[in-house]
Amino acid sequence: MLQIYNTLTRQKEYFRPLHEGHVGMYVCGPTVYGDAHLGHARPAITFDLLYRYFLHLGYKVRYVRNITDVGHLEHDADEGEDKIAKKARLEQLEPMEVVQYYTNRYHHDMEALNVLPPSIEPHASGHIIEQIAFVQRILDHGYAYISNGSVYMDVEKYAKDFPYGKLSGRNLEDIKTDTRELDGQDEKKHSYDFALWKKAAPEHIMHWPSPWSEGFPGWHMECSTMGTKYLGEEFDIHGGGMDLMFPHHEAEIAQSCAALGHDTVHYWMHNNMITIAGKKMGKSYNNFITLGQFFTGEHPLLTKPFSPMTIRFFILMAHYRSTVDFSSEALEAAEKGLARLQEAYNRLMRLTPSPESTVQIGNIREKCEEAMEDDLNSPIVISHLFESAKAINTVADGKGTISAADLKELQDVWKTFVFDILGLRLNDNSDTGSTTAEAYKGAVDLLLNIRLDAKRNKDWTTSDRIRNSLTELGFSIKDTKDGFEWSI
Repeated sequence: MLQIYNTLTRQKEYFRPLHEGHVGMYVCGPTVYGDAHLGHARPAITFDLLYRYFLHLGYKVRYVRNITDVGHLEHDADEGEDKIAKKARLEQLEPMEVVQYYTNRYHHDMEALNVLPPSIEPHASGHIIEQIAFVQRILDHGYAYISNGSVYMDVEKYAKDFPYGKLSGRNLEDIKTDTRELDGQDEKKHSYDFALWKKAAPEHIMHWPSPWSEGFPGWHMECSTMGTKYLGEEFDIHGGGMDLMFPHHEAEIAQSCAALGHDTVHYWMHNNMITIAGKKMGKSYNNFITLGQFFTGEHPLLTKPFSPMTIRFFILMAHYRSTVDFSSEALEAAEKGLARLQEAYNRLMRLTPSPESTVQIGNIREKCEEAMEDDLNSPIVISHLFESAKAINTVADGKGTISAADLKELQDVWKTFVFDILGLRLNDNSDTGSTTAEAYKGAVDLLLNIRLDAKRNKDWTTSDRIRNSLTELGFSIKDTKDGFEWSI
């Protein structure tokens, strides 16, 4: 039975869905004012893994991942300029042009990483009416106040009735001490009160009419509103990066309890950060690398381009709650590991069964399922697959045999966990229905058969030329007792 780590209770819990056979899952998506980077890839891949595993278990999943396209200010809706509006102003574009451009690029990157699209992908700008109504409910219940056309959460009043800070583990006194002095501070009763609705300054591009002012919603409001709109007043899972735990998710809990009188989320899940040389990745550290730069290799911290599947494999090689320190060398190691997985899979799909097995495949399926059910332990799943590769290589090298039943089980397990659950794409040159791919495979096989004939005739010049030319093109050639094997 699946166990997941609930950030709210700080312990692993057996997952029990609110509705039999159905799962409601909300994950904070990107703010679309720039290209996606490795920090965006990690939550996308983490919750794609969870989504895929729920589907594998037979659940019907409604997966909601939002697009933040308005009102997103740095950590607090009282500070700075809306990033999308700023980008639009600097590039002399309509804000929605900026949004559409980077949303398209985000989708392209997610497709390259083989991240499944969510069931629903709502935009904050498309739910302004609902956000206004949500703010009004909080006002009606007495947990917010109006000041100069803006609406603020009355955190101190809320904290008398509900436990504020329970997700992040902070108490109100700590929050009072740590809260910075921000623009608009004189509008608020307390420094830690956060904006539910902000009155727009004259120069602010994105704004809408409301009962309080012409303005825009606070950053935290969109997720409370859209989560409950599409998943109900109570739903199963809310996820995102650990950096969102405070203030964003803490504010979400407060807003939802203030409006509805109860918690909405049963399980909170957070992936940990990706660091570079021990520092959080960010523009201020000059270590910011977009996914596009990873794919092209055009960044001073990169030694070469890395494929989307190398990025995905690199992220899955670590548990989602652990910190991952990036380096080009670490990616090169992941690339080699993925190549080993590729080679083992190709060899597995070429194996022929024997009457009986002399190799032991063990309870590989049960081991992989046990690892996934232990809080999505993808690195352990990968280690089990590599362990089973020893049996594959033993048979492929002619040093053992495998029965038809064991071969079918091993092939099914690899297909299920490598493709369906881990979501990896491998260059399968052994079994493809594509006419182009079949022709491609046939051409390489033809060259290697010519090389075999050359070797039999001791024509070493031709033999070496074919092998060296294919190697330069990126092929790995391995001679076997029955002929040859190759992979890319």
